Amino acid sequence: MGFQGHQARKRFGQHWLKDQTVLDRIVAAADLQQSDRVLEVGPGRGALTERLLSSPAAAVQAVELDRDLVDGLRERFAADPRFSLRQGDVLELPLQLEGGVAASKVVANIPYNITGPLLDRLVGRLDRPVEPPYQRLVLLVQKEVAERIRARPGDSSFSALSVRMQLLARCTTVCPVPPRCFQPPPKVQSEVIQIDPLPADQRLPSDIARQVESLLRQAFLARRKMLRNTLASLAPEPQLQALAAAAGFQLLQRPQELAPQVWVALARGLNQGIDAASADGHDHGDGSGQGEPSPGGARDQT
Repeated sequence: MGFQGHQARKRFGQHWLKDQTVLDRIVAAADLQQSDRVLEVGPGRGALTERLLSSPAAAVQAVELDRDLVDGLRERFAADPRFSLRQGDVLELPLQLEGGVAASKVVANIPYNITGPLLDRLVGRLDRPVEPPYQRLVLLVQKEVAERIRARPGDSSFSALSVRMQLLARCTTVCPVPPRCFQPPPKVQSEVIQIDPLPADQRLPSDIARQVESLLRQAFLARRKMLRNTLASLAPEPQLQALAAAAGFQLLQRPQELAPQVWVALARGLNQGIDAASADGHDHGDGSGQGEPSPGGARDQT
């Protein structure tokens, strides 16, 4: 085989998953069907790839950064026409499969140093979700990141990432993965997490999504401060009090205490206030009726 003499490289964050039970749990979570086309990120020496190709999936395309692994992977899986391989950085390469076909599912043992940017690439943000969304992603990530993704309001790990991911997808744990499951073992605990992106008709309207993203950036930059301080620039305090009451929270709370839907309610309230102010400004204009904004025009500029 073409892997002889190859050592796991620290600069690529390489830790080979060797635990057979965890490998089986990953493939089971992906729930691969004959119609599925799978994008695998970071196949390494192909332990997970082999299992993916043992499933009914129609195609498996792997993306591997380490040039020295490419020949070994191609040699190992050359006999299976469903397998293809692209060498390069998954953050820069086009993610379509052979022939420009979109993958339906993603399976990845993510290098932990690119987790944030890769989630951005595979799931997106509220104001620019990946379109069309993948049906499912099964990702092996650092446990700390998995805890943040699925954290509940009030948890110490609850963050802007928690709100964003839970408004974009259903996120569930598959299994913990201790260091002994890898060669070489990492210094951190890991976890397999399943992410099922919401279909387009269940996502937030674009104007609300933009407002929520803006609120999350503003509030979580100072996560230990009360919201009356971090949100003070949005509106005079009496108006802010009214918005908070309508959304179901208090300004004495801190951002990690607010559930995702509360952030949505606040965004709606703010956008309605912007629209009302825009309409009020027009009503007190010259009365000509010319230049009236189209419905949603003010929201489109938030």
